[in-house]
Amino acid sequence: MRRILISSVAALGFGGLAFGALAPVAMAAEPPVVVATAQGEDARLAEWFEAAYQARLALSPMGMTSMGMKTDYDKLDDNSAAAQARAMAMSETQLAALKSSFDTTKLSPQSQLSVRLFEYQVQQGRLSNQWRDWGFQFAANGNPTTSLPVFLINTHRVDSVADAEAYVARLVDTERYMGQVATTLRERTAKGIVSPMFVFEPSFDNTRAVIAGAPFDTGADNPVWADINKKVAALDTDAATKARLLDEARAALTGPYKRGFDTVLTALGEAQAKADSNDGVWRLPDGEAYYNARLQLSTTTDLTADQIHNIGLAEVARIQADMEVIKQKVGFTGTLQEFFTFIKTDPQFQYPNTPQGKEAFLTDARGYVARVMDMAPQWFSTLPKAALEVRAVEPFREATASVAFYNRPAPDGSRPGIYYMNLSDMTQVLKPQVEGISLHEGAPGHHFQIAYAQEMEGVPSFRRFGGYGVYSEGWGLYSEQLGKEMGFYQDPYSDFGRLSTELWRAVRLVLDTGLHAKQWSREQAMDYFRHNSLLSERDIQKETERYITNPGQATSYKIGELKIFELRRKAQSALGDRFDIRDFHTVVLGSGAVPLQVLEEQVDAWIAQGGGAPNL
Repeated sequence: MRRILISSVAALGFGGLAFGALAPVAMAAEPPVVVATAQGEDARLAEWFEAAYQARLALSPMGMTSMGMKTDYDKLDDNSAAAQARAMAMSETQLAALKSSFDTTKLSPQSQLSVRLFEYQVQQGRLSNQWRDWGFQFAANGNPTTSLPVFLINTHRVDSVADAEAYVARLVDTERYMGQVATTLRERTAKGIVSPMFVFEPSFDNTRAVIAGAPFDTGADNPVWADINKKVAALDTDAATKARLLDEARAALTGPYKRGFDTVLTALGEAQAKADSNDGVWRLPDGEAYYNARLQLSTTTDLTADQIHNIGLAEVARIQADMEVIKQKVGFTGTLQEFFTFIKTDPQFQYPNTPQGKEAFLTDARGYVARVMDMAPQWFSTLPKAALEVRAVEPFREATASVAFYNRPAPDGSRPGIYYMNLSDMTQVLKPQVEGISLHEGAPGHHFQIAYAQEMEGVPSFRRFGGYGVYSEGWGLYSEQLGKEMGFYQDPYSDFGRLSTELWRAVRLVLDTGLHAKQWSREQAMDYFRHNSLLSERDIQKETERYITNPGQATSYKIGELKIFELRRKAQSALGDRFDIRDFHTVVLGSGAVPLQVLEEQVDAWIAQGGGAPNL
């Protein structure tokens, strides 16, 4: 999965969510030209939006692949500063063309909303682009050196000899692609934008792992080499052609592919020599302004760091009070912190740290997802058509992968939605939390929102495939709590696990703002985590370091969830017996991922119409 600076706004939105957000992608350099038709203003606007979207998508070969297309199938993206500048210029040009070409008073309400969201997307992109160079390429929860192999393995299909040749061409193009990564790393280092010290050793390890094993050395097959072998073997072609393709793949891997990663390793070493802190972004040039921008991008609100911090403190206190009730119910007589320790250390709450233990987790997670699917029609009017799979994170990226995350399906059905779980150390995986995490990352969480949005008809592609982290993660956290109403968490320890994952997100509000606005140290933040959450020691460290390297993003979960529940209570109060949870969910999901202000307006409009089937 991608691990570059994660923006709340994603023009195209390929990639995945990691208890986290949608990935940004480049926008195209040339604006579309749309000739007026006699189909009406709404139809003409729909045509314009699709042309604009395709023009943007055309700048991203990897984005097109993620969408199931095979255009520029032999190329990787252009990650240079010049390409980013062209992308932003195109964004501005498209917005100007939109404003000059259409009279919004002649459009339907849904089309007017699309115009508004297109403009908002450009505004967010403008702010994100302003602070682009402040982002850490190498973060605690991923980096571009591991995301590229994952892309090749999971996304590049090989259905023909030409597809295999395109795969090889991408291996060759890796030298240029990683060269750009190294160039950007050096440029940002020169500006004083250096990742925290704790980032470097895992980044070195993961990057070296990408070029380890056969054909690089005598070890087991490298995952990419194993992948191309498997895909070529499945082709319906002669043995000589297969042998040629593998010879070319081997040469590409051991030549330009490896040289590209070696270039990054050298640049990483240069950056590491300048790393002297594990503190938040307040330490960077203009760090306070950067963090304020990240909060705005992550929440789509004007909430200040102090406001978010105080919301977090209040939520921590509320959730811990609910936890005390369960603690007493099961007869535990110690303190809440002692109860945390008991659950984290007692073997009954852990899976065996063996391959069998990992498989047991996956079996349980798949079972929870299956239960949701069975009962979902009682809670949702429309379900996504895309399949959903539960997988363990691949070993070569476990060190920098998040605890759990979701990868979106391909629109053409060639790739399912994937709920990934990091099972690198099963002693750190707690059974009471599996239900909540599965409902968040799988169903009815990210899959019901992201896959469903992709499948919506009559909605512009930029809305179906883009999004806002505060909406997506807010929905994911809302889904965890919805699970209790659906009949999950019957065991009191599992219900405690549900509260623990909600507490986790409340703690995020405190720690993200503490680290970046109040200048808390990494150790101070981890100590707060230990005393106020159920997370394992491994996850406490991984989460704290994630917040340090991805400022603001962690605030999106709770802020989004609180807004959805606020709107639900508002609708229930106003509609009374006319309130139908299925209709409410249709309103919340029916416009795709939107900023929180727009979501509130959509719910208010539904209330004003008196409930019932929403007029979307």
